[in-house]
Amino acid sequence: MSIHKSYFDKSNTILFNSYTNTSRNPIVELFYGKLDNVGIPFGFSRYIFNVDLNLLQQKINTGFISTGCTGFSGITHTLKMTNTSSFDDELLNDKTSQGRRRATSFDLILFRIPDNQMWDSGVGYDYYNFQITNLNDRSFSDRPSNWFQTTTISNWTTPGLYDNTNSVTGSGINYSGLTIVDTQHFEFGNEDIEFDMTNEINSILDGTLTGVTGWGIAYYPEVENISGMTENYSVGFFSPHTQTFYEPYLETNYDDLITDNRNNFVCNLTNELYLYGYNNGTPIMFDSAPTVDIIDNQENVVFASLQSCLVSSGVYKVTVPPISCQNAPCLYYDVWRNITINGELFGDIENEFALVEKSKKFQIGTTTENPKIFGFSFDGIKQSEKILNTDVRKVNVTIKQAYSSKSVLNDVQPYYRVYVKEGGNTEVQVQDWTRINQTTDGHYFVFDTRDKLPNEYFIDIKVVSDKNIDTYKRELQFQIVNKK
Repeated sequence: MSIHKSYFDKSNTILFNSYTNTSRNPIVELFYGKLDNVGIPFGFSRYIFNVDLNLLQQKINTGFISTGCTGFSGITHTLKMTNTSSFDDELLNDKTSQGRRRATSFDLILFRIPDNQMWDSGVGYDYYNFQITNLNDRSFSDRPSNWFQTTTISNWTTPGLYDNTNSVTGSGINYSGLTIVDTQHFEFGNEDIEFDMTNEINSILDGTLTGVTGWGIAYYPEVENISGMTENYSVGFFSPHTQTFYEPYLETNYDDLITDNRNNFVCNLTNELYLYGYNNGTPIMFDSAPTVDIIDNQENVVFASLQSCLVSSGVYKVTVPPISCQNAPCLYYDVWRNITINGELFGDIENEFALVEKSKKFQIGTTTENPKIFGFSFDGIKQSEKILNTDVRKVNVTIKQAYSSKSVLNDVQPYYRVYVKEGGNTEVQVQDWTRINQTTDGHYFVFDTRDKLPNEYFIDIKVVSDKNIDTYKRELQFQIVNKK
């Protein structure tokens, strides 16, 4: 599985019955209870945002992220926001600098902005208008969006987007009329947001859902409507304007793993074969996925017209059902047919593979295997290189047994992990352990800088072999920088 990150293109925290705009505040503060310095028994806030899906849609349209093998069901999307209290358990049941008690035992909802209402994020920062002598507070703004307004000349259909008492009649929107995308329970109040948006985003990407202008996060109406409270409770998350690495994002997971069995095609097992298409080194897509015939060395057709599928740009996979071991070891042939590019039909492509017995995968005897230490070399990203955030790099990984002159090891399961470091030794994960592609001539993974924030990045390598799991820290280190 690989990941893509989509970031917010606008957001704002709106306050109950207030024209205040706080869109540029580095913290998203969702609160409920008694309003500070206001003599009414309740008050609350809601967060609205929109996600820029343009790069994600472009990747799907070009086959960089393919739905050919799994459909959209193989793509998941999770909204992630980091809790400002997640780093220190001592903050539990404490008060914030604004005097608000940290909320615990509550639920948040993720809802779609109703009626496809267009809105602006605004330029405000402060929650209150702090007057200093005769100077205005330039960080305070009451320009839209806010509780009442979407833009300077338009209002929300219902103030605050919806009525949490379900008392609107006629035109307007009640809570009961919202599309709730997901809910999440917070037991201690320091948990990070992880909303499942899979169905919502996939419906946008495949065109069945149109006109969406964003989403909102809020407490349940039962929490917002609690009255008679003497304290105010809040939970905070880093906003897109944070000065840290914890900017919120939508994480897309998709399956583009290549596990080519051409060099180790085992009888009586299901195996995968791949075809790679390039035009002067650039991956190309065919007009449609080819069909594949499997033929033995007597020219007998074992399987006819197996359907292949697009794994990623220029890479097609066919899954071959088990073949009997009766004739192993021997050569078989895979013939890829119906290859067309821009309407032009190309000839059949014939490749070969050797069928081997399952016993060849095991080492059985009187001696034991010694633990292996691995060494790695990389091609595609240089050590300590500065990379523009417009690059897409194919990183070839050569794996050898350390302190040995033996040949390259391809029959292992390597993984990579990407992270940045913050505050000295704290590792902030960018991408969890991901299987490295295995082809007939080695291993590689694709690193896309376009959805990565400028920072110094580190890559760890993990190898699974002979029941051992060996992890190698900071094998590759580089920087991503902005293109001016």
